[in-house]
Amino acid sequence: MEFQLSEEQELIRNTAREFAQKEILPVAASIDENESFPQETIKRMGELGLFAIFAPEEYGGNGGDFLSYIVALEEIAKVCASHAAIYSVHASACLDAILTFGTEAQKKKYLPDLVSGKTIGAFTVTEAGAGTDAAAQKSTAVRKGDKYIINGSKVFITNGGIAGTHLAAAMTDSSKGLKGISAFIVEKDFPGFSVGQKEHKMGIRGCQTTEI
Repeated sequence: MEFQLSEEQELIRNTAREFAQKEILPVAASIDENESFPQETIKRMGELGLFAIFAPEEYGGNGGDFLSYIVALEEIAKVCASHAAIYSVHASACLDAILTFGTEAQKKKYLPDLVSGKTIGAFTVTEAGAGTDAAAQKSTAVRKGDKYIINGSKVFITNGGIAGTHLAAAMTDSSKGLKGISAFIVEKDFPGFSVGQKEHKMGIRGCQTTEI
């Protein structure tokens, strides 16, 4: 079994490390102190292809492996936890979930913008009375014709105030417990969507955490 990184993985690690040291490190303390989302450096991460690492080429990705993404994330996390949180939720919890479980139509619609960084993603599950126990959530989704009407609210959502694409959980059949949960792709411009209170945290403050 080979435990060494490949040449491509080493290149990705070095690219992420150089970017983190030169562009993230100089702003890391100030975004944490000011609770400011690092718009410019997140945009640069998209331009460098850091969001595209493991996505297939047909959706605008680089067609690499997941380990390459983890190596890049590790380098970002060494310098700034806020950037790492934004990156990991966007890529692991939203982009990869749509890539793995989405329909082909959903992949073609949403992945190119997530891969390029034009849109930031969020994983919108946690609720005030349930925490991350998705089976205890109160959000519901009821089908009306060819649409679903979703009612509920979420808390502590990473990237909540920034994300344009939310992967949100809601109950479609509460009698089935965990198996009665469905995941929905919710755009920030959908009717009825709104961002609530922004949390003022003790750390990782450059990463916005909000109610939805």
